[in-house]
Amino acid sequence: MSLPAQQGTTSLLDRAGTGRTLDAYVVGVVFLKDGLLAAALGDGRVAFIDSESMNSPSFVSVHDGACLSLAVDPGEQRVLTGGDDARLVSTGTDGETTEIAAIAERWVEPIAASRASGLCAAVFGKTVSLFAQDGTAVGAFDHANTVGGLAFHPKGRRIAAAHYGGVSLWWAKQSTQEPKRLGWPGSHLGLTWSPDGKYIVTAMQENELHGWRVSDGADMQMSGYPTKVKSMSWLPKGRYLATGGAESVVCWPFHGKGGPVGKAPLDLGRGFEGLVTVVAAHPRHDVVAAGYEDGATILVQIDRAHTVVVKRPGKGSVTALAWSADGRHLALGTESGFVGRIGLSDWRTPS
Repeated sequence: MSLPAQQGTTSLLDRAGTGRTLDAYVVGVVFLKDGLLAAALGDGRVAFIDSESMNSPSFVSVHDGACLSLAVDPGEQRVLTGGDDARLVSTGTDGETTEIAAIAERWVEPIAASRASGLCAAVFGKTVSLFAQDGTAVGAFDHANTVGGLAFHPKGRRIAAAHYGGVSLWWAKQSTQEPKRLGWPGSHLGLTWSPDGKYIVTAMQENELHGWRVSDGADMQMSGYPTKVKSMSWLPKGRYLATGGAESVVCWPFHGKGGPVGKAPLDLGRGFEGLVTVVAAHPRHDVVAAGYEDGATILVQIDRAHTVVVKRPGKGSVTALAWSADGRHLALGTESGFVGRIGLSDWRTPS
């Protein structure tokens, strides 16, 4: 895949996309199996957008309060949302909602789902609860501190939870067990597991990342950020980890036995105002979409110097990005409620 050089100030959204305002903070966007776009909103609704023109989205009132987290159900035809009303809910495109679990006075954030195992998981304070695709409770794992990050192993067999002091690794379908601990002092917030299953990385309270090689617990520190990292995304095959939290898209190299140890990251997309708020790696190519706090959105490529403008500044900070499974569509959302969808087949050229 190669990206064309930017021509003038015309963005991809202007040339090959559509957009509309949904009148509420966009918590997350995801594509479902049939290409349908879903957006979780800060007023508790889920919007399903059925066409590339984005006309007449259907809205479903799901939470009594705000949606806090969003994931695609393992079957890829429904969405899972967690809310500040202490409920984990599954919602279908027909508007039907099913409450999977509710625990009083516990915000449901974050959540995760595994297509490989058919399981989903949600954090209720200090407890990670697991559910089968039909909503049946599978198990629950308690922690001494509030869980801030959650991710399944790529094959769905284990789940990792980030909390104060490090990460706990649990076998997803084993009832009685002691977790494997990956320790490091401090508060660990967001968490991601590499596509090859070899590494786990957490975003910390101290404006840095910390990582471990799962096989032997060898750890690595990635620092130098001006603010907290709130978004991380692995490029295909886990060769690089793209991150927000800086004025550029910071991509840490993970190819090779030592991962990023002793290696400098790539800084991509410099020259734009403000900090990168959200990143999303393309599912098939070494391309990263990045959204900024001024509303600008760009595409950068690992082996190319130029940048492609997806969206010009405006309409609030970018809060959500998502690729379709085939990589032919990109969706974005902002704090003002704007949602955009870009079709990439019109401009993509062979590498």
